[in-house]
Amino acid sequence: MVFFIATPIGNLKDISLRALETLREADVVFCEDTRHSLKLLNAYDIKKPLLSCHKFNESEAAEKIIARALSGENVAVVSDAGMPVISDPGNIVCAKLREAGVLYTVIPGANAFLSALVLSALPADRFAFLGFLPDKQGERKKLLERYKDLDLTLCFHAAPQDVERYISDMYVVFGDRRACAVREITKLHEESLAFTLAQGLPGEKRGEYVLVVEGAKEGQNELNSLSEREHIAHYMAQGMDKKEALKQAARDRGVPKSQLYKFGIDL
Repeated sequence: MVFFIATPIGNLKDISLRALETLREADVVFCEDTRHSLKLLNAYDIKKPLLSCHKFNESEAAEKIIARALSGENVAVVSDAGMPVISDPGNIVCAKLREAGVLYTVIPGANAFLSALVLSALPADRFAFLGFLPDKQGERKKLLERYKDLDLTLCFHAAPQDVERYISDMYVVFGDRRACAVREITKLHEESLAFTLAQGLPGEKRGEYVLVVEGAKEGQNELNSLSEREHIAHYMAQGMDKKEALKQAARDRGVPKSQLYKFGIDL
């Protein structure tokens, strides 16, 4: 049998009794980084053979996992933190196990983006998890465009060096929205910082982040389908002065208000 086991995302105490029991009964543990997983196992005095299963050898590791499972062994699969497969190695393994008819199950536990969603205080009744965005800006913006009109809270993973460019591109595509940056989840210096995409996130970026962003407001898509002039006029008809109407239309479209100024001159 193969077991995909969630591991702590920070605090080593955030592991279930069932997860520990399963690790103790496993014949072998496949892990993203053997050195990282060794620390967890040592903390609970668990001694097991550790083999690597990371994004560069996942197909090869999957064949080894299948062979061991078919020979009658109990195989544990873990990532460095949180749930395997979710923005971590394991998806290819799942597909190959299903193809080979090998049974597997999940031992649930800690998850970074769900914890961040709770900490953000943004709507959690409907949401989408988009993981890490593409490295290339063009591909990144293209992906964001696919989700800009959804009235769902959006959750992203971001490395510290990517946070500012992610937020910048989100502002261009989404316009101004409420957002929250969460880091060091379950650790001593846990932070949950509310901001807006227009403001950006101040300060030095350290550690892995989960960025949680408000979904599209009702009717925003319809307004963006208007011409620029009609969009500004819509808000003026609601009682806004021209300056505020320009500002709001620019937020909706995710563009600088200077770009819309010429469309409101004669209004």
